[in-house]
Amino acid sequence: MAERVIPIVDQRAAVLAPDSLALAGLPAASGTLLDTRGRPLRDLRISVTDRCNFRCSYCMPKEVFDKHYRYLPHGDLLSFEEITRLARLFLAHGVRKIRLTGGEPLLRKDLERLVAQLSALRTVEGRAPDLTLTTNGSLLARKARALKDAGLSRVTVSLDSLQDEVFRRMNDMDFPVGEVLAGIEAARAAGLAHIKVNMVVKRGTNDHEILPMARHFRGTGITLRFIEYMDVGATNGWRMDEVLPSAQVIERLQAELPLVPLAATSPGETARRWGYAGPDGRHDPALGEVGVISSVTQAFCGDCNRARLSMEGRLYLCLFATQGWDLRSLLRGGAGDAQVEAALAGIWGQRSDRYSELRASLPADTGGAARRIEMSYIGG
Repeated sequence: MAERVIPIVDQRAAVLAPDSLALAGLPAASGTLLDTRGRPLRDLRISVTDRCNFRCSYCMPKEVFDKHYRYLPHGDLLSFEEITRLARLFLAHGVRKIRLTGGEPLLRKDLERLVAQLSALRTVEGRAPDLTLTTNGSLLARKARALKDAGLSRVTVSLDSLQDEVFRRMNDMDFPVGEVLAGIEAARAAGLAHIKVNMVVKRGTNDHEILPMARHFRGTGITLRFIEYMDVGATNGWRMDEVLPSAQVIERLQAELPLVPLAATSPGETARRWGYAGPDGRHDPALGEVGVISSVTQAFCGDCNRARLSMEGRLYLCLFATQGWDLRSLLRGGAGDAQVEAALAGIWGQRSDRYSELRASLPADTGGAARRIEMSYIGG
């Protein structure tokens, strides 16, 4: 088995904005913004904090994110008003969905105030954006009602095992699984619709939990999604032999719980959907569905329509990015809306990212100048 190597580096310091971005002559926002591969901008993921109360090895390993790790000072974070302003300008360019993430977003004080501000915005079609949040669920039981009342549409909870011992080991903070399950129930009781549960599958660690997780959530109205363990960042010790391909996940499920493929609900959707089959062999909506996210074995770069905004205002165009664009300096430097809109158009317009399609031909990330940014910094 390969030795685990974790480079101890500050990922943020090396992520510098390009020296210049030509803004002259860029058109005003029209609701349709395409990159070099013809992919529209539709989904904005906003990280509101770089802090988390878990130390999952695939995201924030304790060896790096220990008690000495220096998080960003509060003054470096975008204010809620700055986030809302940028979100409004992204919506003008065609964004329809906003996801709040982290770190652990519920650690950001008064997050429901930001939710209320974002829920008041409108897309170019005049509708409220699809406003959702990804959380580890540890604080969800006490926050779900306030978030729903503020205008949150949906919630996704990360949960890698139902076995308490396995879950405590994976979050590496001895946090009990029961409190996350209570958070999921609180979200359902608060009226949050279309709840999803994301399980990162690591071969030899929690893959024995695939069927128990499926049985637990089948027929509950909660969609379970299995995510291939990804090589995000440079500190999680990723190895291909710990990846369980999504095709094998589906095979394990099919052996006991018959499934039928379902169509995507929208362009750019990351998960491939499978519905539980009833006695007639067709999808039974009452039994629900599962999804698989296969960034490693079945790249979906071709229709990726997502941009990511870090908590300090850097814009990233890929989960596996090695550089970001500094939007905070524009905001705090007095740039008007038209200038910021033009910057967004220029950045997205030159986008050509397709890391997952190229993964096999790229050198390993060894912590050099082009190292990838951490997932805890820009969200999953």
